[in-house]
Amino acid sequence: MKRIDIINKIGNKFHSGNTETGEYSYAKALKSIGKDIKEYQRCKTGTKHQYLDIRFENERLVVLVECKSKFSRWSKEKIQNQLQDYVRYEKAYSDKKIVAILAETDGDEVWTWFGQSVIIDDEHMKTSETTIKTFEEYEELCFGKVNDKIKVVDSIKTLNEMLHSDGISEKIRSQFVGTCLLALKNGLVYRDIQESIDPDTGATLSPQQVVLNNIRNVLEGLLSRGGGINKLSKLAILNNKVLDNQDVINLSYQELKLILEFIDTNVVPYINDKNTAGQDLLNLFFTTFNKYVGKADKNQAFTPDHICDFMSKVLEVNKHSRILDPCCGSGAFLVRAMTDAMDDCETEEEREIVKRSQIYGIEYEEGAFGLASTNMLIHGDGNSNINQDSMFNRGEWIKENNIDIVLMNPPYNATKKHCDPEYTKTWASNTKQDPSKGLHFVEWVARYISPKR
Repeated sequence: MKRIDIINKIGNKFHSGNTETGEYSYAKALKSIGKDIKEYQRCKTGTKHQYLDIRFENERLVVLVECKSKFSRWSKEKIQNQLQDYVRYEKAYSDKKIVAILAETDGDEVWTWFGQSVIIDDEHMKTSETTIKTFEEYEELCFGKVNDKIKVVDSIKTLNEMLHSDGISEKIRSQFVGTCLLALKNGLVYRDIQESIDPDTGATLSPQQVVLNNIRNVLEGLLSRGGGINKLSKLAILNNKVLDNQDVINLSYQELKLILEFIDTNVVPYINDKNTAGQDLLNLFFTTFNKYVGKADKNQAFTPDHICDFMSKVLEVNKHSRILDPCCGSGAFLVRAMTDAMDDCETEEEREIVKRSQIYGIEYEEGAFGLASTNMLIHGDGNSNINQDSMFNRGEWIKENNIDIVLMNPPYNATKKHCDPEYTKTWASNTKQDPSKGLHFVEWVARYISPKR
């Protein structure tokens, strides 16, 4: 990777060279704070290094990059010792966290170190970090939130009790808390809200109405940014099923604010959605409310996460997979598949491709379709290709998108209106439910998947 490309990728605004060539002179930097570089030069290579190729910084993090044409042309020990020198100088110069990198300019190999001591050797190398990242991504690696499952689980129980006390129906709790979490993750303003005037109607808006409108605006922005299909129908469902639900409308501003503050304080800080464990915690938070729902209200679309995980692993979902759940319900299979596919990615660009063009879902029932849209948005906006429709209307669409993996939990007692019309013509006149117990869903979708599988 060329030097200029490294600078552009990490972020030119963070680049802090102090020489005409853009290099960073530690002799000059240390002198500026009254220190002599000679006191820190203990290099084992016989060369008294002082010019680092590229340095980036903000108020709490420094990223050091030393470039070599090809690692194979150098002694590994020598170039690692050289980078260790720069780390030592940096520690003498500032008290910021350090990410230290060796990068090829005539190749793509990248070696990365960070952590408590930043020891530059094979043992402490971060072998999973093999590409140049953005400065923000390095910042997340060093300061990212720590997943705390116990804290999140305890918070779910308390939050459910709050929602019960405030009169939020069991059947909308999952979607309501998911919508709140999604808005909070994306900068929702909800504190110190005053009455306002609706610019379109001139009507007076109460503080709680202002907050609900703020949530709507966040959701609309996320759906627009995703560039996906059915934006208006997804937004309408989120409004009709959640934000315009009478239970939610009846919340006082104080009640709504306390719910949002609880999620903001007791859930958001304890889920790092940049890694798999955090994605799993998000899924746990979103779906656990369904165990509190009475049996008559329970959405049959929820598949246990350990089953989703098992099936995704068995089918070896990866960054090249094109995945469909034609009965996607709340999106549990799609979330798991997206998480596993992104785990296989090496760059943020690859992750965006997975989210934008490799995850597909179909859901017939409106409420579950809204759940799936919210669930995927919470997990990083993989909702772009989720449709509300019958899978039996989507054969050509499935074929056009070159689906090669299907993950689904078909309805085992589907009524005639949910089944393939051609298939139901063969039913006896007194047949009320699918006699194949869901197998005809499997047979039908198999006709349209990519033959390479």
